[in-house]
Amino acid sequence: MNNIRAISTGAMIWLFIFITFSILSYVPSIKDSLHIQTLIVAIFIIPFAAFGAYVFYKNGNNLNGLMAGTIMSATAIVLDAVITVPLVELPKGGSYESFFTFPLFWLLVAINTTTIYFYWMLSIKAKRTIEGSHGS
Repeated sequence: MNNIRAISTGAMIWLFIFITFSILSYVPSIKDSLHIQTLIVAIFIIPFAAFGAYVFYKNGNNLNGLMAGTIMSATAIVLDAVITVPLVELPKGGSYESFFTFPLFWLLVAINTTTIYFYWMLSIKAKRTIEGSHGS
């Protein structure tokens, strides 16, 4: 059940990112710069991932944050392969190779996974540690 919830939460985070990129592609001063768009998304991905982690953990899930972040990021990568690349990148002349070898793409993946991990460390694991010390 944790994995299904992590996948659905990862899809939600991916949707937020997809919408953000879509909006930025219409902003005149940055629409032609993928680097600037990606750096802006790198800032937005932190609250997106933190919100996703909140949604994932709010019902008492205890999945390790690194595992949850990895599943959520892997979900986003699969959605990029199935939706973003064929529907957005290929029509613009891009390719799977150019999309998945773009270093800033992997920066976004790392930020997403790390944010979820730190949310878990600071909110879930720390709470368990505090509760455990009171039970002694």
